[in-house]
Amino acid sequence: MTNIIFIILCIVGTLATVFSALGILRMPDFYSRLSVTVKASTLGTGLLLICAAMYFAVPDVTNRAIAIVLFLILTSPVAGHMIARAAYMSKTKMWEGSKLDEMEGMYDEESHLASEKKEKITPDDMGAEAK
Repeated sequence: MTNIIFIILCIVGTLATVFSALGILRMPDFYSRLSVTVKASTLGTGLLLICAAMYFAVPDVTNRAIAIVLFLILTSPVAGHMIARAAYMSKTKMWEGSKLDEMEGMYDEESHLASEKKEKITPDDMGAEAK
């Protein structure tokens, strides 16, 4: 029974890693590629490490694998966000098919800090959009 769990974890982890690699090739722009890569590779690596921790059932291996998984879960989203923000600030082009740029006008062009000119959406505006 445990062999079946190991096989499932390995297959799902490997597929997630393969999807991450395919996402780099198939996605149309930098931001989509980054999103797919960060999410899928974190999931794939995490599942493979959990499988290794369960298979080797030695406290040293288990502790290290769990520590690496926690480190990945904590650092990958932050790193992905910072890379995407740096790319946006350096004006990396978005895909032509993108319909919405939520960051537009939110940051000062010179200092890259939050802009004073934010558009405030009031509850009345939201009600008008729904009608």
